[in-house]
Amino acid sequence: MPQIALPFAPPLVYNSAMKIFKYKFTRLIYILIAVILALSVAGFAITLWQVIDFGLDTANPTFTVIRYILMFIVTVALFVILISLLISSYYAVDEKSKSIITSFGFIKSRYDIENIDAVTLDRKTNKLTVVFKDEKFIVIVVKEEWYEEFVQAILDINPRIEYSINSKMSTGEDNEKKS
Repeated sequence: MPQIALPFAPPLVYNSAMKIFKYKFTRLIYILIAVILALSVAGFAITLWQVIDFGLDTANPTFTVIRYILMFIVTVALFVILISLLISSYYAVDEKSKSIITSFGFIKSRYDIENIDAVTLDRKTNKLTVVFKDEKFIVIVVKEEWYEEFVQAILDINPRIEYSINSKMSTGEDNEKKS
């Protein structure tokens, strides 16, 4: 069981029954997150500088206090949300609860693996799709190297799921299928 030991906290133990696959962001998304993080730090610093330099010496100090508080809240909230997107965006296959957990920052969803009807890997679009019995679906966005491992983790829990691979040359009739 992997553990992380920090000098100021007890060791963190990860759930060994859960396989985690980090969300794959594009380079553009990483650049946008970095720019917005820099803007939020700059906004916080400018607001702090204004509080220190100008204080409440205005005609309407109530409005000034509200503006400062809102600027601090917005910049800190934006920073925390973006950091949570970077740290806590993943898909997890949990063997104990027999479910797929999707996490996108603070937003988490859980899908029961028993309700999965099929998993399709489309080589033409390079997308891995999980289709549920009620015809809803989710597209799994992880590194391409992890597709087979992700599918195998699901099939280990529910081997009755139909797994198909649509090749780039496929006409739709010659799909490679596994069960």
